[in-house]
Amino acid sequence: MKRMLINATQREELRVAIVDGQNLYDLDIEIPSKEQRKGNIYKGRITRVEASLEACFVEYGAERHGFLPLKEVNRIYFQPGVDARKAGIRELLREGQEIIVQVEKEERGTKGAALTSFISLAGRYMVLMPDNPNAGGVSRRIEGEDRQALKEAMELLTLPEDMGLIVRTAGMGRDAEELQWDLDYLLQLWKAIDEAAKSRSAPFLIYQESRLIIRALRDYLRNDIGEILIDSEEMFNDAREFVQQVIA
Repeated sequence: MKRMLINATQREELRVAIVDGQNLYDLDIEIPSKEQRKGNIYKGRITRVEASLEACFVEYGAERHGFLPLKEVNRIYFQPGVDARKAGIRELLREGQEIIVQVEKEERGTKGAALTSFISLAGRYMVLMPDNPNAGGVSRRIEGEDRQALKEAMELLTLPEDMGLIVRTAGMGRDAEELQWDLDYLLQLWKAIDEAAKSRSAPFLIYQESRLIIRALRDYLRNDIGEILIDSEEMFNDAREFVQQVIA
């Protein structure tokens, strides 16, 4: 069985590792003194369109503008009446255009953050993808009868036609009622984000992702995690509270 190791005794860094014996499967590091933006959702403004890069730069509230490749731009932001199959990026997007983006990768060195306009909102059992109806399904880690059972449960869910949905491994064994509860929460969250985005001009932060320890428990805590080790009483209490409120 895998173990989740949470190292929080160093003030400079919080580390979360997923290990199996001597094998390291994943490692996340958060620097408490540094603002973390990964997963945050912003209303931004396109400041420069670079045809040579097939990308644009977006002012979203950080000192450096974010980098948004064309492949990460949802078609809902393309200029109306333009054939996306034939047009270049300068025809599809306009400087000054406002756009909702999510940070995929933090800033590194002199490079700005990597952005996407394909928003994803993670709940306990599923991930909601607004304005992306072609995305979705069941996690690849779920196989056999469990996979088929989840597909049947998904058919019973009430989901807007313009949205996509992925059931996570934590959703395995959950019935349609439990999945719908999680989905309703995510739909309410997206409604709040959408309304906030319409309330004022860019750039500004709309939604802030959870701290690393909460993300780790939400994203990694599955049946194959046999043990969680935390070396800080404060973090242990935070983790226990989250598990009791959300997972248990």
